[in-house]
Amino acid sequence: MARLRRKACVALFLFTLFIFGTMMGLRTLKPSDGFSDMAPGLELLPMIGGKMDRRSVSRDVTASPGQARQPGSNTKAVFSNSGPEGTIFYDVHIFYYIWYGNPHMDGKYIHWDHILVPHWDPKIASSYPRGRHMPPEDIGSSFYPELNPYSSRDPDVLESHMEQIGASAAGVLVLSWYPPGLADDNGEPAEDLVPAVLDAAYRHNLKIAFHIQAYRGRNDQSVHDNVKYIIDRYGDHGAFYKFTSSTGKSLPLFYIYDSYLTPPESWAEFLTPTGSHSVRGSAYDSVFIALIVEERHKHDILAGGFDGMYTYFASNGFSFGSSHQNWKAIKAFCDGNNLLFIPSVGPGYIDTSIRPWNNHNTRNRVNGRYYETALQAALNARPEIVTITSFNEWHEGTQIERAVPKKTVTRVYLDYQPHGPDHYLELTRRWAEQFNKEKEQWLM
Repeated sequence: MARLRRKACVALFLFTLFIFGTMMGLRTLKPSDGFSDMAPGLELLPMIGGKMDRRSVSRDVTASPGQARQPGSNTKAVFSNSGPEGTIFYDVHIFYYIWYGNPHMDGKYIHWDHILVPHWDPKIASSYPRGRHMPPEDIGSSFYPELNPYSSRDPDVLESHMEQIGASAAGVLVLSWYPPGLADDNGEPAEDLVPAVLDAAYRHNLKIAFHIQAYRGRNDQSVHDNVKYIIDRYGDHGAFYKFTSSTGKSLPLFYIYDSYLTPPESWAEFLTPTGSHSVRGSAYDSVFIALIVEERHKHDILAGGFDGMYTYFASNGFSFGSSHQNWKAIKAFCDGNNLLFIPSVGPGYIDTSIRPWNNHNTRNRVNGRYYETALQAALNARPEIVTITSFNEWHEGTQIERAVPKKTVTRVYLDYQPHGPDHYLELTRRWAEQFNKEKEQWLM
């Protein structure tokens, strides 16, 4: 019996020693011990082809709106900052729209009355209704906002939006932007609202990046002019987002929607050091992120001189770029060419309120499980930045803004039940925190 006890004690001692040794070994793991696909920019990369070592760090928040700030000399990656709503992360970007209007602020409804877009095939189009929505009971969305069909010009709405985004922990709003006097086909010009958005973001320690939309007549030269306009007008604002290299070089970051509409050779005139109207090395040099839809676009993005690529669409399987299964391969391509890969995740997708024929691209939210699947796929790719599609693109049902149950005589809107209106804000915060915890391990 004593012998058995001695054997048991020896076995317990050896098991304890094994556990201790394993834990010590895990603590000393380096990137080369299984973290070789570390996100670009998390190591010290050399300058390649005039491009920078890409690292996302937080901006200081002591500058007042409009006050220029110098990049700090500390090159250690810092991803978060504490704001009124708690910790926020500047490597979590969220797409944001200011195209909404209502009679109280704008004299009429804008965008909530979106048209029913006809299918391009007349035979198919004839099977679906035409016309436009009639707010406030009938809006161009499958969900209904807690703030009702609001105006983006309403200061109270802007304040609520910044509070919600802060609660989600996303640190950077990617603002949908059209040049002065231009708008999408269903909206009206809103560039004059940008200063108010910047000021509201500043009050909540949030930053603003610009999402240059595909307006009529856009080309490499006009985008050059847009970038110059934005930097000259807003570049010194305390909320203007800049992406900072490990050497302390701080540059604005621009997302270029539907970048594939312009040939890569044209982009190269703007985005490569030898281009005819290159911004590289100038006061307007920036980090430019192109949209990858088809697989071939990754080569065009590289040839065009872009600094990275994002996927935007929240419908898994809709395109090559938006398919979760392709993200690791895209990331590997980007790693090999010193490009940023920025996957875009969304809580679901449904645009049948404005494209009634597009049922096949609907992605059910499954009470948040679809969103968490997308977030996990993004984290598995180990990106430098994650984008969220979207805060308030209500037409495509990708919003994480607060929504409420609503039923009218003719419609029953979708909602977030059995969860509350904050469900997707809370999920976003949880995953933003997880993203940054994992990132700390990648840095080890």
